[in-house]
Amino acid sequence: MAKIIALANQKGGVGKTTTAINLAASLAVLEKKVLIVDADPQANATSGTGFDIRAIKTSIYECLVDDQDPKNIILNSDIEGLDLIPSHIDLVGAEIEMLNQPNREYMLKHVIEKIKDDYDYILIDCSPSLGLITVNALTAADSVVIPVQCEYFALEGLGKLLNTVKIIQSRLNKELEIEGFLLTMYDPRLRLSNQVVDEVKKHFQDMVFETIIQRNIKLSESPSYGKPVVLYDAASKGSVNYLNLAREILQKNDETKIANAEKVVEE
Repeated sequence: MAKIIALANQKGGVGKTTTAINLAASLAVLEKKVLIVDADPQANATSGTGFDIRAIKTSIYECLVDDQDPKNIILNSDIEGLDLIPSHIDLVGAEIEMLNQPNREYMLKHVIEKIKDDYDYILIDCSPSLGLITVNALTAADSVVIPVQCEYFALEGLGKLLNTVKIIQSRLNKELEIEGFLLTMYDPRLRLSNQVVDEVKKHFQDMVFETIIQRNIKLSESPSYGKPVVLYDAASKGSVNYLNLAREILQKNDETKIANAEKVVEE
């Protein structure tokens, strides 16, 4: 049965989709069966995994609104063990159509329950909002990864997100946990980046992943080629960072015991 992890932060541009794609690809490279659920109408996780969003006929929208069987729309990526449920711009209207549905917060959970036995990990890429689709994702998830950009406004809005998580824990999903805060877009040369790292670790302590995702040109380029960075340039810092994150998550979930000496490290 899959562990379901949502990637959420209502602030845009913090690395949610980049993390969804590359963490999923890294877990697949480490021989886990992984599914990305693209729950963002922008469909960047769909295009970044190598699919032409103009050619997508059925998506997560049809699963939520028309009760389409998700097994019929799963796409296989170029990485063995990595699959995708695509998104589409139609998802913008799904929240309005879901408003009057009974148990509207549980609709994505019901979709995922049909397929969760087929995977080790299911990653849900959320849109940059705290709307009904994101609430559905957090209600369906076992845990949430919160990417935090190493920039001045990094902590702005985190309070709202954490409050939303607490409300969902109390009303909709008592099992929801915070998998961890992931520091992204880190530039070790910048004093500001280091200040943000210190501030986040001071606030959230052990809840912050040891792995930090550094700014990396290969990581930025790979989506335009429709490839996770591990396919685009496996030796790049971005690829190494996400492989380390995947290993850290596996270790955290007691799926593997990796000594520090055995971790993939940067040159």
